Amino acid sequence: METVRVCVDAMGGDEEPSVVLQGIAAALAADGALEVLVAGPADIVEPFCREHDRAEALVAPEVITMEDDPIKGVMTKRKSSIVLACRAIKKGNAQGFFSAGSTGAVTAAATAYVTPFRYKQDGERRPVRPCITTAVPNAKDGLTVFADMGANPDVEPDDIVRFAQMASAYARVVCGIEHPSVGLLSNGTEEHKGSRFTQACFPLMAERVPGFAGNCEGTDLLSGRLDVIVSDGFAGNIALKATEGAAKYLLGELKGALMGSLKGKIAALLVKDALYAIKDKLSGDARGGAILLGLKGVVLIGHGATSVEAVKNGTLATARAVRAGLVDAVASSVDGIVA
Repeated sequence: METVRVCVDAMGGDEEPSVVLQGIAAALAADGALEVLVAGPADIVEPFCREHDRAEALVAPEVITMEDDPIKGVMTKRKSSIVLACRAIKKGNAQGFFSAGSTGAVTAAATAYVTPFRYKQDGERRPVRPCITTAVPNAKDGLTVFADMGANPDVEPDDIVRFAQMASAYARVVCGIEHPSVGLLSNGTEEHKGSRFTQACFPLMAERVPGFAGNCEGTDLLSGRLDVIVSDGFAGNIALKATEGAAKYLLGELKGALMGSLKGKIAALLVKDALYAIKDKLSGDARGGAILLGLKGVVLIGHGATSVEAVKNGTLATARAVRAGLVDAVASSVDGIVA
């Protein structure tokens, strides 16, 4: 197996750094060809790295917290774990980065230091807008790739085309979907449905995105009818958060109904394993996190309420994406990439 070097933010997430370190240790144990650059304060990362082969400390005396303004934090805390990790990719000291820290700060630092690809348009070289992408479980026991989840609230139709091209590359390379079908999130499946913005996107998608299957609705996020769904980051974030909220509500109601009576408690014991399986499927721990596509490096963002298992899987998922050649696949899928 190819040796891969991944940087992990020891200060990311709502839990203590010890949770992240345990997750890194579990990832190292699971992948014998994995090397980890552990970013964080010296008193946290150096003792851990002395005790673990294939782990090296990246001393970062500053921390960007969830309360910090993301852009200001990246600009003023140049020696934070997030900034130094992104700079490590740019310098070639790491091939990927995983953090369960501030999504905004990771996005800002990665855009500034890992840097996006550039494309040529109207004689100018312009940066690709990175999009936050994830694969969500669907009703057909498969995965549906969704982008953008919130990195870009305001975009142009050409950006949506690039999101679709990059997400399709992710579906092929990481999820193993050879010929992904692609949908444009709208308020109806008919071609004439949608806002003026989505109506402007439709013909460009039809012309430039292989596998484009037309408009789709919010219900298709989990239906399994499509392999890839794209939208602007504003609508995408709302759709994803609404789906997550509905799932939590239904699980909570089900738990309340089962535990509210003796008969319910007996039924809960009988279906306990199935309920745990559903909970695990809906949680993001197994998938590790969401990926930033469009950058010259692999950057994966975990959920803030992280766990040992989530850090382990996020670290391993970052390494898998590097080994799969995701960055090159994305670059070759986007129209007009020049660097």
